[in-house]
Amino acid sequence: MRKLLLVPAAILAAGMLSAAAIAQDAGEGPGGPGWHHHHRGGVLMHELKELNLSESQKASVKTLFKNAHEQLKPQFQAVMSQRQALDSAVPGSPEFNNAATALAQAASAAASARVQQEAELRTQVYALLTDAQKQQLASLQAQHQARMEQWKAQHQAPAAN
Repeated sequence: MRKLLLVPAAILAAGMLSAAAIAQDAGEGPGGPGWHHHHRGGVLMHELKELNLSESQKASVKTLFKNAHEQLKPQFQAVMSQRQALDSAVPGSPEFNNAATALAQAASAAASARVQQEAELRTQVYALLTDAQKQQLASLQAQHQARMEQWKAQHQAPAAN
């Protein structure tokens, strides 16, 4: 019975996500129309595309990102495993509470690993850049920050007095 309910729920969730994605594409954010804050590689990947990397640099960056992804894979598999355990447990049961605790711990560990990996990856990529590319990157990052600040100023609700 539980499996029969999952199929319609999954279809409904997929439809809601599609609608949300379409609505988000139509919106405007600090990066301009259709802006998304969740690009793979984040802002760094967008900025790297503007640095005219050599073929050697591109290959090195690709290898770094691939290795980073592979290193994080066990963390994300642990989260998925814990999520499945939670989903299969009966709410309110001791198994459910234990699964929720285990999922929270796995998610926390994965988030920590992801942040640390991103910092390491940024350091490794930065080391590949020439001095001119590092200056250009600093300029691109400053421009990005300015666009974000401008967007925030335009879209924040006025403070209540």
